[in-house]
Amino acid sequence: MDDLLLLDGHNDLPWALRELGGPEPDLAAGDPRLHTDLPRLRAGGVAAQFWSVYVPGSFTGDRAVTAVLEQIDRVRGLAARHPDALGLADGADDAERVVAGGRIASLMGAEGGHCIANSTAVLRILRALGVRYLTLTHNLNNDWADSATDEPRHGGLTPFGREVVAEMNRLGMIVDLSHVAATTMRDALAVSSAPVLFTHSGAREVTDHPRNVPDDVLATMARGGGVCMATFVPRFVSARVADWDRELLAAMAAAGADHRDLAARNRFAGSWDGPPEPRADLHDVVAHVEHLREAAGVDHVGIGGDFDGTAELPDGLADVSAYPRLFDALADRGWSRADLAKLAGRNALRVLRAADRA
Repeated sequence: MDDLLLLDGHNDLPWALRELGGPEPDLAAGDPRLHTDLPRLRAGGVAAQFWSVYVPGSFTGDRAVTAVLEQIDRVRGLAARHPDALGLADGADDAERVVAGGRIASLMGAEGGHCIANSTAVLRILRALGVRYLTLTHNLNNDWADSATDEPRHGGLTPFGREVVAEMNRLGMIVDLSHVAATTMRDALAVSSAPVLFTHSGAREVTDHPRNVPDDVLATMARGGGVCMATFVPRFVSARVADWDRELLAAMAAAGADHRDLAARNRFAGSWDGPPEPRADLHDVVAHVEHLREAAGVDHVGIGGDFDGTAELPDGLADVSAYPRLFDALADRGWSRADLAKLAGRNALRVLRAADRA
């Protein structure tokens, strides 16, 4: 992995640390409750990481703004406490410089457009604080964009949503279309003057889940220079797990529970008397990566594992130390070293540079 410069698109460690509460675990020593720590990042060959500064959809207005600022502060604090291992980066040149100095480049992406509280001023402040992408929605619609996992409300982007995308282009903030409805994907691609990212999504042709990307959208994304970063979340990568998850959704709806709420979903699944959850595995992820390459081209694929943002992970990809297994599997299937380098991070770095130029 040493010469690949692996830039992962999405890791929810900052929120996982917030949820743990109490004294923060020592990432230099590791913690079995987490998928991510410094030794395992090194073992996995992770050179650069987009840390998610995530805010749940249940946080709205001023509370959402406060929460995203607290999460930015948490990422900055991690870098300050581990200066020999982590270095903050704001762009592609920064990231490469930090990596060349032997540290893991730490970038930030805000997950959930509701965190700007319908204010482009807040958006500008987030960019000034080092946030490089905004995921337009999370699991719930917001006032200006439809989510993939909510009932359609706007038919995609509202006029204000188009303003948000245009302002992101002006600021050099990347539009992240993971989590959004297909209508929102198409609207954003039509509006954006800069390449977009899907920071943690799969291919809908492989697993029919609304969080995954249809082939026509992948083709449009590629024509605009964007990148879809393959996720490891089992219900997105495995048809077996997606079918089980639909049963879970129905059971939760019957019980009056909200499947879109990650914490509620995990609690309900833990006590549900339905069938056991099937296991996804590394080969399911390989199938998505290969389809993304087929549908969009090798210059438009990347990796966004979503570690510490999902309760379960595929067999063979249990934590951030497991990336070499995925790259070995792809090499065994004939991927060249040059193409693996594009997948690992070169494609995502190109999008960062294109956002700055735009």
